[in-house]
Amino acid sequence: MNELFDEVRAALYAAWSRKWLALGVAWGVCLAGWLFVASIPNTYESRAKIFVQLDDVLSKQIGIAGSDMTDIARVRQRLSSASTLGQVIESTKLGENINSPRAMEGAITSLAENVKVRSEEDNLFEITAQMGRSDYTDAENAKLAQDVVLKLLEIFRQANVEGTRGEVSDAVALLDQQLDLRAKDLEAAEARRTAFEAEHPELIGGSAAISSKLQQARTEMRGVEADIAGAQSALAAINGQLAGTPQTLSGGAGGGSALEQAEAQVAQLRARGLKNNHPDMQVALRQLQLLRQSGGGGSAGGMPNPAYSSLVSIRAERQANVQALLARKAALQADISMMIADQASEPGLAAEAQRIGRDYEVLKNKYDELLQDREEMELRSQVESERSSFRFDIIDAPGVSSRPAAPNRPLLLLAVAVLGAGAGLGSAIALTMLRSTFSTSAGLAKAIGLPVIGTISRSVPPIRKAAEDRQLRLFYAGTGALGGLLVILLGLEFVQVGQVMA
Repeated sequence: MNELFDEVRAALYAAWSRKWLALGVAWGVCLAGWLFVASIPNTYESRAKIFVQLDDVLSKQIGIAGSDMTDIARVRQRLSSASTLGQVIESTKLGENINSPRAMEGAITSLAENVKVRSEEDNLFEITAQMGRSDYTDAENAKLAQDVVLKLLEIFRQANVEGTRGEVSDAVALLDQQLDLRAKDLEAAEARRTAFEAEHPELIGGSAAISSKLQQARTEMRGVEADIAGAQSALAAINGQLAGTPQTLSGGAGGGSALEQAEAQVAQLRARGLKNNHPDMQVALRQLQLLRQSGGGGSAGGMPNPAYSSLVSIRAERQANVQALLARKAALQADISMMIADQASEPGLAAEAQRIGRDYEVLKNKYDELLQDREEMELRSQVESERSSFRFDIIDAPGVSSRPAAPNRPLLLLAVAVLGAGAGLGSAIALTMLRSTFSTSAGLAKAIGLPVIGTISRSVPPIRKAAEDRQLRLFYAGTGALGGLLVILLGLEFVQVGQVMA
């Protein structure tokens, strides 16, 4: 610790011994640095906060609202796009003396670096513009920053209010073109399917449809076979009941045979005006036919048995049901055989039928999707026409700043002063080290590696003392002048701030 203290003391003594050199270097560095700081143009900033809402409650209710993240990215991209910045340049002082595409590209690049768009919340944006051109005055830079922000807001409002509707209209027109093309393709596919089905009706739907029909026919065949078994069982049961039931009842007082009574019943029904298609007439005619087939229906001394006649009618119905089920079974067997033959003999046609049907379904589904999209776009276009979903509110309007945003001259002036003092002190110490002089006996002993017996004190005559005192006062005056100049520069900087619009 003592060695470090000795080193510091030696360095300070060396610097003090060459204090004029240190003061001169400090003055040179400070003057050069302060002139450079003074040459830096002031940069003025103007900012605005806006609230942007691109979808209203109605748009979200009918399901045509966009994605919030997509809308935010679109807002930021539109505000910082090259086309928007180009319009800003053309409508402000930035467009002066720009007469070539290369110059416009350079101006756009420079403006893009000075314009910042930041999203603070979901729909809240802050637009900041900084202007610090050396060929403009402070007042012109401050006003230009405000003009840039105002023009950005104007272009953005106009582009969203008019551009959103234009985008929807263009989308509807594009969907109409796609629908026309899809409609032509769908008509051609439908014509191919109709022609193929007319030529091969048994292959409608392709192999998958044939397999489905075959499966349905087999399922129906199993049901018909079960119905035939049930109908045959019911017919056997009624035959058994009919065999044990007499045709006539003995001991009756009726006149005539059963055949005569059946004929009398038919005549009675005809007298009532009933036609042959009437259920009662059909039963009576069926009973009369059965009695005629059985030989007259008994002796003249008996009367017909109503139960027998009813059982005969039921048997006839069940026989007809069995015949119908057998005919249905035969038809199903023929259909199944035909479908198996078609499936086995025409695999190429079946595959073609399936391909035609699949192509038609794909085109139809795509057409239906485009039609639904077109209806949604049409609805959105109507909503945009009657009430715009775009909401644009300026929370903080851009203003003309009276204080420069950059550079921070007071801080730069102080930094230059510190740099000048350090450069002066460092130069004095460096010169002392180059000349290999020693400020203390300990430093000398350490350098040569030998003990130092003693040192001679410095003796200054009165005349030399008076001269050194005058030089010391001049040094203090020079140092104070440097500090005073720094104070004056800081004071001028603080006084000038706020006088931009004067």
